[in-house]
Amino acid sequence: MQALVLHELKSPLKLEQRPQFEPGPRQVVVQLKAAALNRRDYWITQGMYPGIKLPVVLGSDGAGVIARVGENAPHGWIGREVVINPGLDWGEDEAAQGESFRILGMPDDGAFAEEVLVGEEAIHDKPEHLTWQEAAALPLGGMTAYRAVFTQGEVKPGETVLVTGVGGGVATFALQFAVAAGARVLATSSSPEKLAKAEQLGAAAGYNYTQEGWAKQLVADHGAVHLIIDSAGGDGYRHLLDIAAPGGRIVNYGATAGPPPKLDLFKVFWKQLRLIGSTMGSPTDFRAMLGLVHHHKIRPAIDRVFPLAEANDALARMRESSQFGKLVLDIA
Repeated sequence: MQALVLHELKSPLKLEQRPQFEPGPRQVVVQLKAAALNRRDYWITQGMYPGIKLPVVLGSDGAGVIARVGENAPHGWIGREVVINPGLDWGEDEAAQGESFRILGMPDDGAFAEEVLVGEEAIHDKPEHLTWQEAAALPLGGMTAYRAVFTQGEVKPGETVLVTGVGGGVATFALQFAVAAGARVLATSSSPEKLAKAEQLGAAAGYNYTQEGWAKQLVADHGAVHLIIDSAGGDGYRHLLDIAAPGGRIVNYGATAGPPPKLDLFKVFWKQLRLIGSTMGSPTDFRAMLGLVHHHKIRPAIDRVFPLAEANDALARMRESSQFGKLVLDIA
């Protein structure tokens, strides 16, 4: 089978022939139809991720057909159309992942290949209304967004929700999920084009965070915000404390702009804010996310689809942060 392999940091992925997988007990081999990129893949290629082990096949997100099963895995699964939960060995505690938790695509070989080997617990039926490309775009970003919005953020119908940095995969899912939950959703971006697309997905309004006074304007237009979903941190985090309503929640699932240089704790305790961390998601989160997508017939926003052999071009587009939604590799 063909696989894209990362041998050296800051070097292109190489398309190679590799032996087919032989599944062990309670394992399955999925013949992939499509895979999707995450920011994590790019960070790994640049050496900006903990515990990197090379060589490795990247790719956390994939969808395909079960081709072979190992001992104790039902043979009736062969031919089943599935998506893969990329969060492996979460652990027993729903509140946080255990020490063995890891993500498909490093150190375990991932989905940038014609086949992937996973445990039977990782496979779930593909939502019927999704294409292969849409199904592949869903798992990691969708699970991360679901946990941030629902499990940690506890969104409620009628609440005002702010999603920062819309256009990235997780942020775009967070927007779609909060809209499906009946919230009034606002979005920020530095791109007017991305804000326009966010409104097409149901955002009530969008704000350019590079413009002076955007936070005050948001509050003047819509009032204080009950729930904020953020992945940036950085200097802009101070605006979130101002925007948040008394008793509001700020959920962070990343820190792409680094830690806030100054955190005004007075605002945190006086407004009785809850600052909440969120990472990936548990198997329970993943199942619930699939149920939400199925019930509301949500379709992932896809920026572009590349052939598997052009994955390096997809990584280059991710580096530029110009995409809206997910970048997908077609393997079929």
